[in-house]
Amino acid sequence: MKKITLLALSALLLAAPATVEAKKKAKEPAYGNQKTTVSHPDWLRDAVIYEVNLRQGSPTRDLKGMQRQLPRLKDLGVDVLWLMPVHPISEKNRKGELGSYYAVQDYKKINPEFGSLEDFKEFVRTAHSLGMKVIIDEVCNHTGGDNVWLASNPDFYAKDKAGNLISPFDWTDTYKLDYSNPATRRAMTDALRFWVEETDIDGYRCDVAMEVPTDYWEEAAKELRTIKPILMLAEASKPELTLNAFDMDYNWPMKDVFNAISATQGANEYAKAKNQSLPTMTAKDILALIEKQNKEYPQGAVSMNMVTNHDLNSWEGTEIERFGPALGAFATLSYTLPGVPMMYTGQEVGYNHAFEFFKHDTVPDYTANDITVFYEMLNSMKKKHRALDATNPRENFTPLSVTDEDVIAFTRVSGDDKVMVIANLSGEEAKAPFGDNTPSVAGLVDYFTGAAAAVPEALAPWQYVVFTSK
Repeated sequence: MKKITLLALSALLLAAPATVEAKKKAKEPAYGNQKTTVSHPDWLRDAVIYEVNLRQGSPTRDLKGMQRQLPRLKDLGVDVLWLMPVHPISEKNRKGELGSYYAVQDYKKINPEFGSLEDFKEFVRTAHSLGMKVIIDEVCNHTGGDNVWLASNPDFYAKDKAGNLISPFDWTDTYKLDYSNPATRRAMTDALRFWVEETDIDGYRCDVAMEVPTDYWEEAAKELRTIKPILMLAEASKPELTLNAFDMDYNWPMKDVFNAISATQGANEYAKAKNQSLPTMTAKDILALIEKQNKEYPQGAVSMNMVTNHDLNSWEGTEIERFGPALGAFATLSYTLPGVPMMYTGQEVGYNHAFEFFKHDTVPDYTANDITVFYEMLNSMKKKHRALDATNPRENFTPLSVTDEDVIAFTRVSGDDKVMVIANLSGEEAKAPFGDNTPSVAGLVDYFTGAAAAVPEALAPWQYVVFTSK
């Protein structure tokens, strides 16, 4: 187990003074000229999402223990809590000691490992009293190998030509559901309704959402929104899902670009250790991706940006392993590029450890440090500056002309509020990155220092600056 040192933390801050989808999507039609029909909840605009790994999130590894962490997370600036699946885990073909969160045994019960239904309700009530929202992870594509539906409704399940149940991908502890059966759809929607109506949760993060028919999501989301305004987050990068069903999806492609830039510059120690061959990319590939996504996604759709989550942490390396000295720059981009930022358990203290996925592991020491202050500032910036609102029209993002392909610079503007970001995404100094076209920073301040904004004549390796309206 490794923890980031205070020296490394200080170096990080000086610059500021699913793994890849389980199944690659096929080419999709472009929706850029259409508008999403989804009405986002008002609180999505400046949201910061925090993914809770209950097994590793508190000393008692349960809902009550995590409930005691809520005031700390509120002070951090988190306002949406995403809990990994809270349901009982199947025992058949169970992986490891405790099994996978994503092999659900019963959709209407709480995993006794985490507490009782009343414990969960109290967790939600406490979060709401602090002004925080709660969404839970739901696994609608497949169930665990001994889910109660296998006995009561075997016709809910997909079967191969020989009549055998199907385990999707290499997930041998699960069986795939059959959404061509209307009864399957009704049962799943009833399960989704249960948690909104019974416990007052505020939405769902839907696992491998691209594997479930889009028309099902449209039906279910429409029905759920008759109960209360909810957030629907798709674990997918599929524009079609955000047209009529989901508020937001995963920005997996941006994660891939971040990782590739880090590897190109020799900062991705995880890629080195695993002998990964990632494509050569530079800062300009970030802008190219945004331009591409503007054509693919409906207007008003939102994506979630990240430098880590449970898939990445356990299977693709910690954010510190993948970014090293570049972490400050990429974390800042995850907050300032269009979209909603997310954090994962332990990220706020620079916990450099890949959690075991199928058993208990060491719980982070949440004592605040320089990294904590850094994320507190990013979270506060997201709240203070409406230019960073996730639901702003795409026109509020404007790239700035640079002479160095390793430098990214852009502004985001809403009314009289402005945010300018300049970052050197390389391990080498960037001299005169704007040539003779230095952008005006009149009326702006350096967000991290409070000093009057001044565009650097040169950017140190991995240096980034954020200028904002006063």
